Amino acid sequence: MTRIYDIAVIGGGIMGCACALRVAEGGMLPIVLDQGDLGQGASGVNAGTLSLQIKRVRLMPYALKGHHEWARMGNAVGFHKTGGYTLAFTEHEAELLYERQRLKAEAGAPISFVSAQTLRKAEPGLTQKVVAASYCPEDGYANSSLTGQYYRRRLQDQSISYHERCPVTAVDHDSNGFTLATPIGPVRARRLLLAAGAWLRPVAALLGVDLPVRARVNTVSVTGRMPPLVSTVIGHATGLLTMKQKANGTVLVGGGWQGRGTPQAGRGQVTAETVVPNLALAQYALPGLGNARVLRSWTGFEANVPDFYPLAGALPGVENAFVLGCVRGGYTIGPYIGRLMGDFILSREPELPLFDPARNFDEEAT
Repeated sequence: MTRIYDIAVIGGGIMGCACALRVAEGGMLPIVLDQGDLGQGASGVNAGTLSLQIKRVRLMPYALKGHHEWARMGNAVGFHKTGGYTLAFTEHEAELLYERQRLKAEAGAPISFVSAQTLRKAEPGLTQKVVAASYCPEDGYANSSLTGQYYRRRLQDQSISYHERCPVTAVDHDSNGFTLATPIGPVRARRLLLAAGAWLRPVAALLGVDLPVRARVNTVSVTGRMPPLVSTVIGHATGLLTMKQKANGTVLVGGGWQGRGTPQAGRGQVTAETVVPNLALAQYALPGLGNARVLRSWTGFEANVPDFYPLAGALPGVENAFVLGCVRGGYTIGPYIGRLMGDFILSREPELPLFDPARNFDEEAT
């Protein structure tokens, strides 16, 4: 007799796994299916930055809760709370910094503005060309390459079925639920959660739903081991730089600079046109990087919709189907919004509101 699961989760990243764990806690029998390995999509290839200073104002309550989740995971995910500075090098950038960080502070983030003297004392390796700077003691980072390992162990501990390298190629839907075509044979479930990140659009299309999902091709670079240069997470007022030095001396540089490619075509491509200015901005902020050797640059797909807020709720037009994804800065928020989604599927009132996938996707600037 074919086993019928309470819910099948398509996508084994942070959000899909966190949701599966939550519904299992509530008594459901989930199964997680991923076309690759757990946590190896956007969840595993980002720079690992956990900064409240780069989150959108409306998402600040979720980011604060997400920070607590990462701190609770601790060493298992390489969590470090270092504090972080965001820098402005011109008067225009300083205006942006003051405006944006003030709003984020009002939304609950412990962000303050610091003097040049305070900054130089804390981070003497930074350039002295800083016009303004903000500081958040909660900022830090985790090791994104540990994401899959962490959630694989959590699923195993809870006896939750999961299958890696198991793409879903077709979905049939009737009054009894869903039947998924997979390499391991048909998988049957009463409910379905789409948590496939940058691959959400083609997966939703299997159910006849067109989600307005786009994909950014973010680039990250890592240097060889360096002597101590910086002890906190460093960002830039424009959002075009994130940088931190890890315990082994390597420096990770990101900031959303774009490579080329699409999720459907496979891995994205790094381009010199964007990597070079990203590294130049990093070196401008931290002159000691001039002696660094870049070991590797890579890309990761980040899903978003036109208003850059999450998809989190019922999948429009398909009974007992749900969608979760497209969170800008989803690495920080992922563990928490996955829990919220699990509560929603369990018919519990989520602690914070979700984001209706059937909404009107107007662009928003904040």
